[in-house]
Amino acid sequence: MTEQLPGQAALEALLAVESENVRFADEIAASVSAFVEALPVIATEATGGQAVSLLLLQISQVSLAGARLGAQRDFAPRDEYQPDVGPEPDVDNLRMRLSELLGDLDTYSYVFDPYAPEVVEGQLSDDLASIASDLENGLRHYRAGDVDEALWWWQYSYVASWGTLAGAAQMALLSVIQHDRLDVELPSESDVIEAAEAALDTTGV
Repeated sequence: MTEQLPGQAALEALLAVESENVRFADEIAASVSAFVEALPVIATEATGGQAVSLLLLQISQVSLAGARLGAQRDFAPRDEYQPDVGPEPDVDNLRMRLSELLGDLDTYSYVFDPYAPEVVEGQLSDDLASIASDLENGLRHYRAGDVDEALWWWQYSYVASWGTLAGAAQMALLSVIQHDRLDVELPSESDVIEAAEAALDTTGV
């Protein structure tokens, strides 16, 4: 039996953790990239009717990635200060396009903290653009090869900001679909009788 060298077990454990982090970061990056890339396409090419369903799909998928991050142990960056990976992306154009696309649906109300309930007002266009900006920041660290910083930022910003925004946006978009699908006025009894009589007249019965 070969004896393990001092510190070898600790080194192997560290390498195993780093390998697992890389795999996890790859999965999160795929979800984040899909959201960041889809948002401007929806903003420029979708119709108002398509936008709500497409945005709900995208925000639901990236929220799953966020929940996975929230369920993990706390990631820690290697350095005290965040490395510079260039200027933040300009999301003003995206925000304006989304606002125009959503129109009256853009402004909504939600409870910011369920344990200290207070109804606040938000704009879907602002929230979606802010989420994209947070995610893009982590994505730039990931693409620069700094997996630890990317995971730390995605996890921290999920808990601190974009997780709440994503949850609120998801509820707002789902509410639009619920109203569209469920707020249907049922026919009265007289309407049913008239329709039946009309059908009988047509068939000559």
